[in-house]
Amino acid sequence: MSLTKLEIRDYLIGFAFVLLMVTAATLLGDYEIILPEIGALTAGTWIYHNPSWIAQPVKIFLAPSGTAIIGFLVNQLAISYAAKVYLTLLLILLLLSILRSTLAPSFATGLLPIIINATHWSFIVAILVFTLTLTLGVFLQGHYHGQPAGKPLHVTHMLGFTLVASVWVAAVWLAGFPQMAGIPPVLVVFFEVSQLPAYPGKLAVKQIIALAGAATLGVLIHSLLASWLLTTLIALPLVFSLLQLLRLKLPAAYAFPLLALVLPATMFHTLPVAATLAACFFLGSVFVFRKLMAGREPASTEN
Repeated sequence: MSLTKLEIRDYLIGFAFVLLMVTAATLLGDYEIILPEIGALTAGTWIYHNPSWIAQPVKIFLAPSGTAIIGFLVNQLAISYAAKVYLTLLLILLLLSILRSTLAPSFATGLLPIIINATHWSFIVAILVFTLTLTLGVFLQGHYHGQPAGKPLHVTHMLGFTLVASVWVAAVWLAGFPQMAGIPPVLVVFFEVSQLPAYPGKLAVKQIIALAGAATLGVLIHSLLASWLLTTLIALPLVFSLLQLLRLKLPAAYAFPLLALVLPATMFHTLPVAATLAACFFLGSVFVFRKLMAGREPASTEN
């Protein structure tokens, strides 16, 4: 996919914004300032101008910030890891329903404090600062004008999301891998594609490859360099190249290299496998469901 000068400018500014976040974390020595989903939010709002994300700019601040606070508070509870993930997912759905928002990255910001075991308020401050900055950026760009207002979450969609997530959380918990209960970028894509009226198998395969590839790039590069800033500087263009090859716009893929920077050691090396399995399960579930529903539709008849 060839890029216009305007698109190149937006990419450069977006990548610079993410690098600024990682630079701040490096200078302060605080990994909780590295917010993987800011990479996805930046790509979706500033670079891709995703209509459903920028339609109501204020919610770019309200939804991710609100879910981050939810995840941060749930993480303080004395319950199992899998229970924290499951409870947080339910509370995120409730908040999005109240806000009438379908901003998928909100799931990632809500799960992150549980995954990295965030305990310092610097995490919340960082979320507030960076989401507010993105919101102001969307206002300045002005692409939100003329976009339809946010739609409420359908009950059937919420139930379907909860059911599939419940199966996954239970499966990984019983298998002895509770740390795989929440893979934020995968859940973001799952939430988005589950709202599509149709989900072709070709698109599902490309998205699985993109997610698995981005996770692998993040882990490999960080293993070699062990530097937050250098990993980000190298990984973001490589993820961009991967998406260009796949002819795909997938903001969540940009979150994986940043996620690799903040994961605990027990999850770091298994991230590519966990991401691949989770993507196959969640996105495959949507594909199978759509195929079953299409098969149940009555055949059209000609008069």
